[in-house]
Amino acid sequence: MTISSATLAKLAAFDTPTICNIVELFDVRPRNRGYMDQRIRCDFPEFPPMVGFAATGSFRSDAPPVGGDAYGTIEKQLEQFEQLSGPPVVVFQDLDDPPVAAVFGEVMCSTYKAFGSAGLVTNGAGRDLDQVRELKYPVFTGSTIAAHAYCHILHVGLPVRLGGLTVCQGDLLHGDLNGVTTIPVEIAAEVAAIGDEFVAAERIILEYVQSPGEKSIARFTELREEFQAVVAKLKQDVSRGG
Repeated sequence: MTISSATLAKLAAFDTPTICNIVELFDVRPRNRGYMDQRIRCDFPEFPPMVGFAATGSFRSDAPPVGGDAYGTIEKQLEQFEQLSGPPVVVFQDLDDPPVAAVFGEVMCSTYKAFGSAGLVTNGAGRDLDQVRELKYPVFTGSTIAAHAYCHILHVGLPVRLGGLTVCQGDLLHGDLNGVTTIPVEIAAEVAAIGDEFVAAERIILEYVQSPGEKSIARFTELREEFQAVVAKLKQDVSRGG
């Protein structure tokens, strides 16, 4: 399914918790599924949200690869980028447990960005973080390690699992300082379209509780019911059965 650049830009205008809240309205998956857990952290929380399509691969560094250059399969990753529906997000599962060395550094991130990548997510480690920050390239990692050891890529394009989430090639990802979630591609355009309306609904409560002055539980209850009514209407409008 093709997702327009305008839709991707609109999705990037919202933070990841808002995206998660909106996806819940569609009832296309259980509420406790579809996002990565606390083991995957945002290295540059000051960056805006990352949106793109998963380019998957697995990684090891605890023993030498069987022949070849440590970076010998990066070309396959770059070829993989061309098969995606939009900007790639490199998603690496580090199979060493615990991680032994960094999955990426300045050279790899510079290369990925030069070929259009919107960011990188791994359960493994990163390094060269000052340099990668200067690239303005979002990365999400499980840790930081200074060395790359015997780094080698084992495969590209197969499902990987990190942070409790299985990610398949081409999955649409959204991530910021709050974490990383998937957006089912079949609802992505609708999620983007109703984002402003959902945010406006939240403001019904937020403007009251964040404003100065004494608060009334009765008034708060009224506003909460107003918010819930708007959300219920949105949920009805996007019902998969409608």
